[in-house]
Amino acid sequence: MKKLIALIISAFCIFGIAQAKDAAVAYVDMAYILKNLPQYETANEQLSMMAKRWQKEIDALEQEVRVMTTNYQTEQIFLSEEMRQRREEEILAKEQEAIELKRKYFGETGELVKKREALLKPIQDEIYAAIQDLANEKHLDVVKDRSSDPGLLFMSSKLDYSDQLLQKLGGK
Repeated sequence: MKKLIALIISAFCIFGIAQAKDAAVAYVDMAYILKNLPQYETANEQLSMMAKRWQKEIDALEQEVRVMTTNYQTEQIFLSEEMRQRREEEILAKEQEAIELKRKYFGETGELVKKREALLKPIQDEIYAAIQDLANEKHLDVVKDRSSDPGLLFMSSKLDYSDQLLQKLGGK
């Protein structure tokens, strides 16, 4: 019985390998494609400009905290206990404001993540649709990204459809 089950499993494996061997496989280099898509470049520039603007805002707030801290340290001996406590609370509140601003802009669900998704999702959808069109035109069963395949040691250039996909997308 065990031999029969092993034989059946082996037959399925061999049949699966034979089917996979007959599959039409192609590769595209997504890093190359994205690098040569003007709309992707534009989106990245917009994201970079936003990130720099937001970082300047955060840097200014952090500089304000440093100035407040320095001023407090130099004036501390002249302040009453009540004034010291109030100034410490102001400094802590400003530090917390900077932390919250960082989280708002650069956190896991921050503005930068949302903006990146809004700008890049349409480009990703366009690329996916172009890959599907290319696969249908060329009767491809599988299209893989060679730039993200660490196990790929060699690939024949006839399997590389990067330039054709880029042309479909209107890239450089």
